[in-house]
Amino acid sequence: MRHSTYQQLTDLQRKALDSAEEALQNSYNPYSNFFVGAALFAEDGTLVSGTNFENAAYGSTICAERSATFRANAMGLRRFSGIAIIARGSNFDTTEVTGPCGSCRQVLYELAQLSGTEFEVVLSTTKKDKLIIASIKELLPLGFGPLDLGIDIAKYQK
Repeated sequence: MRHSTYQQLTDLQRKALDSAEEALQNSYNPYSNFFVGAALFAEDGTLVSGTNFENAAYGSTICAERSATFRANAMGLRRFSGIAIIARGSNFDTTEVTGPCGSCRQVLYELAQLSGTEFEVVLSTTKKDKLIIASIKELLPLGFGPLDLGIDIAKYQK
C-alpha cells in the first residue's frame, strides 16, 4: 500500500479516477446521502464506471464497485488491471479515502483472478488531495477465489 498524488498516477489511473468522479454524480443514495463512484480500468484503456444504488431493503443496495463490475460483465468484459474509487457526502467532502466494503473486496478479488493481474485499487478523497494505491490482496489478505478451489476459469476469461 502506498500514498500517492493525483499527478503521480498514470494517465490511465487519472482517467479512471476522473470517470469514477463523474459516475458518483449519478449516485442513488436517499438513505445514506453518500455518493460513491468507481471505474474499472484495463491496460488497453477500457474504462467501465459504476455508482452506488441504494434500496429501502438495505441488503439489496449495490455499491459502486460491484455496479461497475456487473456492468463490465454484462458488456462481456472481465479483464481489468484495477479500479479507482472516490466518494463524498451530500454536504461534505471526504478527508480520508473510502475503501470498498467486504462484499466488494470479495468481488474484486474474484475479478483479479479472472484478470490474471496484480489488481490495483486507487482510493481518493473528494478533492483528490489524498490518494492511496493498494493491491486487492492487500485489501483482502488471505482472500479466497475460484483458483483456490481449483476451478478452471479459462472459459470465463474474456
